[in-house]
Amino acid sequence: MPEIRNFTMNFGPQHPAAHGVLRLVLEMDGEVIVRADPHIGLLHRATEKLAESKPYNQSIGYMDRLDYMSMMCNEHAYVLAIERLLGVEPPLRAQYIRVMFDEITRLLNHLMWLATHAIDVGAMTVFLYCFREREDLFDCYEAVSGARMHTSYYRPGGVYRDLPDRMPQHHPSQWRSARDLKRMNRARQGSLLDFIEDFTERFPGYIDEYETLLTDNRIWKQRTVGIGVVSPERARQLAFTGPMLRGSGIEWDLRKKQPYEVYDRVDFDIPVGVNGDCYDRYLVRVEEMRQSNRIVRQCVDWLRRNPGPVVLQDHKVTPPPREEMKADMEALIHHFKLFTEGFCIPEGEAYAAIEHPKGEFGIYLVSDGANKPYRLKIRPPAFVHLGALDEMGRGHMLADCVALIGTLDIVFGDVDR
Repeated sequence: MPEIRNFTMNFGPQHPAAHGVLRLVLEMDGEVIVRADPHIGLLHRATEKLAESKPYNQSIGYMDRLDYMSMMCNEHAYVLAIERLLGVEPPLRAQYIRVMFDEITRLLNHLMWLATHAIDVGAMTVFLYCFREREDLFDCYEAVSGARMHTSYYRPGGVYRDLPDRMPQHHPSQWRSARDLKRMNRARQGSLLDFIEDFTERFPGYIDEYETLLTDNRIWKQRTVGIGVVSPERARQLAFTGPMLRGSGIEWDLRKKQPYEVYDRVDFDIPVGVNGDCYDRYLVRVEEMRQSNRIVRQCVDWLRRNPGPVVLQDHKVTPPPREEMKADMEALIHHFKLFTEGFCIPEGEAYAAIEHPKGEFGIYLVSDGANKPYRLKIRPPAFVHLGALDEMGRGHMLADCVALIGTLDIVFGDVDR
């Protein structure tokens, strides 16, 4: 008999399904995974260390670049931690805007997850469909901040500015017919809220399209049903949060259990799975998109009826309006001090966690009374979930490894930090 021995192979970091710079060292018995060892750190940006050398308000842009699929959610946890240490609360309108953009960010994240998970497993069309919707949502990002991805829109004490009354229009081009141009600008004739409302009316139909392509698809179910099963007890022990935990049947969502901002004022449901496999986690995330759409719609209705300030008027923490800064000496001094030195925070520590699209994203902030953090610790959900890859992958085939990485929904900006 020939001697059969295990061999070791690399999966990534150049693999198209590695979702960033994941290097998996797989010990294989033929085509069956015996052991999976994730090697991380190839994207280490020293975010936590860099934050200690900058004023608090200059690290907001770093948060966008952690999980670069869920930009505003990362900012949200960071500014919440600062606000807790300062003992301030943003105006109610700012809280509704934050919740609305958190849910828009959740849609952006889940659309990216669905697109890449499907294309990794072998379904091409869903990728193109999801990116069509992401373009509309990025237009909302751009309308409020001027940037399509890394917005720095949330600020301690509120948000950067109020929602615009006019959406940018697509311009005539040699690549577009007049008919196409009219169709593309149809929803852009009013304000940003009109545009978002139009999107929320269209979006459930788009989710139906994704489900038509995948949910009862024979090949999709063969690739995901029974793969990477995690029991409810084991999911707790592995510190799962978000869709990974809810996919195993545990109804835990910080928006309901530990509400922050105005999540206790909006109506939505928490979807949970039954079997704890890749297919259930897919169903949970798809239903989450429907629930996020509901929340966005409620926020739009409230924001229409309730104008008001979107940032605190304490110019020790928030900058004065630009017109005022150009005309008033005191406002100019506030502006200059804020953007050069920032603000000092009383000594203390705070932990702020939000229900990020991937799970519990937490910021632990320690202040020694200076204008810079003494210590910043980030608790990213993807890092915790990646630790379970070895256990979930054992006994599965090499091809199932792609489905497992997809179902974890990992992005390496916040794994490596």
